[in-house]
Amino acid sequence: MKITDITLDRLRLELDPPFHAAWDPEPRRHFDATIVRVHTDEGITGLGSGDLMDGFGTYKHLFVGEDPLDITRHVRAIETANFHGASYWPLEAALWDVIGKVHGRPVAELFGNAAKKLPAYASSGELKSPRERVETALKVREAGFRAMKIRIDRDHVDEGVAAVRAVREELGDDFEIMVDLNQSWRMAGDTANASDLAKTRKVVARLAELDVFWVEEPLPYADLNGFKRLRAENPGVRIAAGEMHHSPTELLRYLEEDALDIYQMDVVLAIGMHRARTLAELAQLKHRQFTPHSWTNGIGVLANLHVAAGVGGGPFFEFPYDPPGWTPERRDFMLAEPVQVNADGCLEVPDRPGLGIELDEDAIDRWRVE
Repeated sequence: MKITDITLDRLRLELDPPFHAAWDPEPRRHFDATIVRVHTDEGITGLGSGDLMDGFGTYKHLFVGEDPLDITRHVRAIETANFHGASYWPLEAALWDVIGKVHGRPVAELFGNAAKKLPAYASSGELKSPRERVETALKVREAGFRAMKIRIDRDHVDEGVAAVRAVREELGDDFEIMVDLNQSWRMAGDTANASDLAKTRKVVARLAELDVFWVEEPLPYADLNGFKRLRAENPGVRIAAGEMHHSPTELLRYLEEDALDIYQMDVVLAIGMHRARTLAELAQLKHRQFTPHSWTNGIGVLANLHVAAGVGGGPFFEFPYDPPGWTPERRDFMLAEPVQVNADGCLEVPDRPGLGIELDEDAIDRWRVE
């Protein structure tokens, strides 16, 4: 079996009204996605998405003509290309989609088959007032979720903590709340300094009083000792990070130093499916947890789900959802049907071979850009 071609569909969905992502200095007036298709000489096509794959044409020749089943070789080749270019992990997802289709099984089964579904948490994306956040939380619970994540702006901490408190008081102790401080990395153009350790320690202590399930990305990745200090000072609060950490060896150092409770590397943005599985299993052997970041589109959600379900990740799986600004219909505009949780708030692994992706070719034609 040989790879005959790798093609990219570049898509852009116009957002009206715009989406005000908490981590982005500018409102998002469009949502870009790149669909990767791995074509083979046996008629099987693998699909992937996540990173935008900028500059991939320079490296396509490294894969065309090779056997798509030689996944270890391809992971190593992608890592060498990433060093010089962008982050080409959507290609690995497409290759795993091929492998699953060749064997007629969902990829999660090939990764260990530890779970058929995972409880999802509604991952918010916008900053909202306490009243607005409570309204969203009620909609989230009505949709079946038993947990949600709330963003806090480093420059408006009091309002953010007030939103967490309002949700806790309205929904009670049996509804889990995560908090994301978005301090580990920056979007392009965001040059502001992260909150210092002293301020962050106070914030985490305040959130501990509200019994949050975890505090995510409280510090820049470079501050490994700061992460360890936060964990030591707040034994009742889990510390989570790693979603955009591109270095497996640095993540190994985090594991060796026991810096985090929950590891969140995204398989289509950060380190890929194969490496994420290895690190997830190591984390679990150390009695730590893996629940990946999944803020791309439905294809990226599914790729992360297959790895997490394969190794038994959890205790919750991230489901980007913050109505009305961010919905499955917006996020998954390229799919025949948006990825949804079931009535119990769980995300089920598709039982179709591969990643279980079904594209809407009409939508792709409509939103394709050169």
